[in-house]
Amino acid sequence: MKQVESSKENKVHFISLGCPKNLVDTEIMVGTLMKDGYSIVGDEESADTVIINTCGFIEDSKRESIQKILEMGELKKQGKIKRLVVAGCLTQRYKSDIVDELPEADLFVGSGEFQNIDKILDENKKGSEKRTFFNLPTYLQDSSTPRVNTQPKHRAYLKISEGCLKRCAFCAIPLIRGNLQSRTIENVVNEAKLLVAGGVKEIIIISHDFTDYGWDLKRKNPESKESPYELLRALDQVEGLQWIRLLYLYPDGLDMETLKLIKNSKKIVKYFDMPLQHINNDVLKKMNRKMTKEEISEVVKNIRTLMPEAIIRTQFIVGFPGETEDQFNELVEFIKENEFDRVGCFSYSPEENTPAGKMLDQLDEETKQRRHDILMKTQQKISKKLQQRMIGKVLDVIVEGLSEETDLLLQGRNSQQAPEIDGVTLINSGTADVGQIVKVRITDSLEYDLIGEIVEISENGEIIEL
Repeated sequence: MKQVESSKENKVHFISLGCPKNLVDTEIMVGTLMKDGYSIVGDEESADTVIINTCGFIEDSKRESIQKILEMGELKKQGKIKRLVVAGCLTQRYKSDIVDELPEADLFVGSGEFQNIDKILDENKKGSEKRTFFNLPTYLQDSSTPRVNTQPKHRAYLKISEGCLKRCAFCAIPLIRGNLQSRTIENVVNEAKLLVAGGVKEIIIISHDFTDYGWDLKRKNPESKESPYELLRALDQVEGLQWIRLLYLYPDGLDMETLKLIKNSKKIVKYFDMPLQHINNDVLKKMNRKMTKEEISEVVKNIRTLMPEAIIRTQFIVGFPGETEDQFNELVEFIKENEFDRVGCFSYSPEENTPAGKMLDQLDEETKQRRHDILMKTQQKISKKLQQRMIGKVLDVIVEGLSEETDLLLQGRNSQQAPEIDGVTLINSGTADVGQIVKVRITDSLEYDLIGEIVEISENGEIIEL
């Protein structure tokens, strides 16, 4: 067997799977190891150690994590890497089971121990035989936590809390990430300032539920000022920050005071990522969602009334245990009536140790897939119509570089497009630097992407051709 070359010593390659919250954990591990003298490399075969930060949320993500572990395990068998570390949510969720089933891995690091990755690797290199590192997921980063932003220089994710207050019947997140823990406003704002000082123009706020932010701190201290409104107000005052994007909003926390703050802010983009999951009241109750159809409809109406230009992105689950054909049809009609800008759809999959996973009235896969396809075809027609309405509008676009399709076009995102999950804006006329925010007149639309040309706006608001 070929031995790993000594020149690879202290070189680590990361594979980060799953959501942006998991990515921030990876960035903390990167920063922690670099501070300890390790080098981070972009190719696994150039590394001594490969660390896979896994996702264990739903069946598809679990399969992806296992497949990646097996691929890296094969490289280890071939002598191309020396050490394989499996970290993150899948590890935390399955603990001893995953250890027994994956002998390829040397170390298993749960979501309550990832912050100690430097100490874990150091001890392993010294000959420690301990393989498993699990703890309750109570770690909460602060503004001094070592972290390396792995996103393009002009954007970064900013995690404001850990864990979740909600207990939705279908969700395993509280089992993996624990209870809600909010960072202080001062802590979050300090990190935002550091990111901006490093060149970040767009900060994307992430958590398991933005609208519950601060609840835990207020419970401990009723005098605490931490709340979604106060956090946004503080971030809105960070000099040099141009875009603030909010992800994962539960509609029950979007009161009129917060909506008006978003409306009047020049920095908070009018983009509402608001997973609704369903709309039938009986299904919502069974899901342990805390709102009714009527209450949800009121929130959507408030957003649309205050900010007609706002984008609403949502997601739904079809095939939840006991969902009837009539309840599904009610959901489809709700989507038609509200014409959401972006809709994601998941076919329900039962998760271990969740209330929904134990329900007896599970639906068959064929029914779930059929409902998924109907819902997505319905949304495709809506999306096409809404995309075409953008033609002729002038939008602020942050330039991300050359198009992934062709070097002849620039690629960017307007304020209505979140990275990784939405489409892009292709620029076929004009030049700009990466990270620059430019005015783009939309000239055409595709199913998910927009096409446009860079223009300038005169002082009296007229378009100046370049």
